Amino acid sequence: MATRREQLLDSAITVLGERGIHALSHRAVDTQAGLPAGSTSNHFRTRDALLDAVVERFAAREQALWNELAMSMYPTTPLDLARVLVAAARTATGPQRTLMLARYAILVEAGIHPAVRAQLLATGARVNAWFMTRLRAAGSSDPERDAPIIMNHWTGVVLHDLAIPDPAFDPTDQITTLVTTVIRPLSAEVPS
Repeated sequence: MATRREQLLDSAITVLGERGIHALSHRAVDTQAGLPAGSTSNHFRTRDALLDAVVERFAAREQALWNELAMSMYPTTPLDLARVLVAAARTATGPQRTLMLARYAILVEAGIHPAVRAQLLATGARVNAWFMTRLRAAGSSDPERDAPIIMNHWTGVVLHDLAIPDPAFDPTDQITTLVTTVIRPLSAEVPS
């Protein structure tokens, strides 16, 4: 069961994902959470403190989603990893649409506010380390090169469908082609 703090942060994520960054206020979060006025400000004195905590909560929820997918479909080949990324894209544009829209609202805010940018870099480093591990397990010989190529493309594919929803959204071909082309498996050493 979520704590009161987590309930408030999840409500803040909903406000961000459904109404955008300008709608994020203590009052809007209180209303979304169905709690008395002042509940959010008791936990987060300023809007900046609220936004900082939202970034942490968002990162934790996003990483939990990735972990759940990866553990249920443990990727050990590029094709396996592509399947995880396709499933993640479908989840991001479907049942977790609001969470992902909040993610993009936070990314835009980071472009304007250095403090948010610094926090995203810190939380992003944890997600990147996690993804590098998945890349290695899938056979990447150069995860530092492969990770930004694959994840930046994935981010764009998801953003495009969030902005212009397509009822027939199916990123399978493009994600599979990208991942299986980009990942260069470790080659077996040739005896001399």
